[in-house]
Amino acid sequence: MKHTAARIYRLVHWLTTRLNESGEDARRQPDRGDISITTVIIWVAAVTGAVLIAGTIAVVIAKYNGKLSGL
Repeated sequence: MKHTAARIYRLVHWLTTRLNESGEDARRQPDRGDISITTVIIWVAAVTGAVLIAGTIAVVIAKYNGKLSGL
């Protein structure tokens, strides 16, 4: 339990420090070039396509698994 408390303390300290540093950075550089909605749409489409392709491959392999084992 003592080690868990120490780890949680270090995590909270790291998060607090990180948030403070990012807040200071935002005040120094107010225009950070936020991500456009187009970029978000492209990334979502790419990830969705990759998941669909992987799912399709998994379904095909599961369907023909018995037939492929004799090759």
